[in-house]
Amino acid sequence: MKQGALVLQPEVRARLRAIVGDFTSREWQDWRWQVRHSIRSLAALERSSPLERSSPLERLLPVRPAERARWRALLRRYPCRITPYYLSLIRWDDVTDPLRRQCVPDLRECEALAAVTADPLGECRHLVVPGLVRRYQDRALALVTDECALVCRHCTRKNFWRHSRPAPTRAFLRRIVDAVAHLVGVREVIVSGGDPLLLDEDLLDWFLGALRAIPHVQVLRIGTRVPVVLPMRVTHSLCACLKRHRPLWINTQFNHPREITPAATQACDRLLQAGLPVSNQTVLLRGVNDDFETLKALCNGLQQIMVRPYYLFQCDPVRGVGHFSTPLPIGIRLAEQLRAGLGGLSMPQFVVDLPDGGGKVPLQSAHIVAMTSRKVVLRGLRGERYHYMNACP
Repeated sequence: MKQGALVLQPEVRARLRAIVGDFTSREWQDWRWQVRHSIRSLAALERSSPLERSSPLERLLPVRPAERARWRALLRRYPCRITPYYLSLIRWDDVTDPLRRQCVPDLRECEALAAVTADPLGECRHLVVPGLVRRYQDRALALVTDECALVCRHCTRKNFWRHSRPAPTRAFLRRIVDAVAHLVGVREVIVSGGDPLLLDEDLLDWFLGALRAIPHVQVLRIGTRVPVVLPMRVTHSLCACLKRHRPLWINTQFNHPREITPAATQACDRLLQAGLPVSNQTVLLRGVNDDFETLKALCNGLQQIMVRPYYLFQCDPVRGVGHFSTPLPIGIRLAEQLRAGLGGLSMPQFVVDLPDGGGKVPLQSAHIVAMTSRKVVLRGLRGERYHYMNACP
């Protein structure tokens, strides 16, 4: 077994085989095998063993016969994709498991909550060309693919999963490069998606090289959950590709300390050994990490593997994500507890991404104008005021 590989317990291996079929250790370490065998359908989520009502996956996804139509409608609207690797980390006998909550569909996603939108950050209004968003004067966001290794149930772009975007061909990416070349004020390009590390390596190499060749582009950044949900994708070949395009920063998203596995640690270490700084952007999620001890363990664990805790994000008010939201006062209190209980290198900054493209602001007194149980008035970076609806406690 390779160093950093996940050692599967016999019971977990047996359950996975009932879902994805038999597999070898070599196949398990192959990221393409993981992608091909990802869980995508209701049938796959239910399939585990002939003992249907006592099967682990039925406890993982308890579907009553009368609700099957609702579940099918949910998966048509908000697809599911879970890598076998991430599925192996879930505690099968606990329907409230924090890793389960992040990836297994929930009927609450269909509930219509007030003050939530399909595009809370106003990315559609700031679209330059398909796949390129500019919300800041000196930065641009390249959305290069729709594909993710794992479909996070709290995703900011959740309501665009079913929108057809051009495939990540060289022609599509060339249009993004040409647009960036004309945006002379842009010094940094954030490459995201979907997950850009799922792109064909040659195509990714070309795209990053084309961006670096633009004189005013000084820095590149990649947003990816691959080290967390598909760590075997971080191969020596991929790291060599990324290293060619430094200065390049990697931002990932660990949301719970149990995600810091030997395999994830090895993936981050390979990036670090290639000279690629790795930072983490945790999302504050109800029922996942909305307590001090969990966040403390997560931040200290990240520091231990030399991944910098960068941001703690208030969950965006996205349609279909309301059940993950925590009231802002809870997040502010947690941030205060973390400031008192963590060393400086373990301390993330608690921020909220303001509605309609207002940008990120730290949740500090200077940015809080007024706060009630229902609404918070926040001051943006240029003094504008934004109304942010509080989640129900």
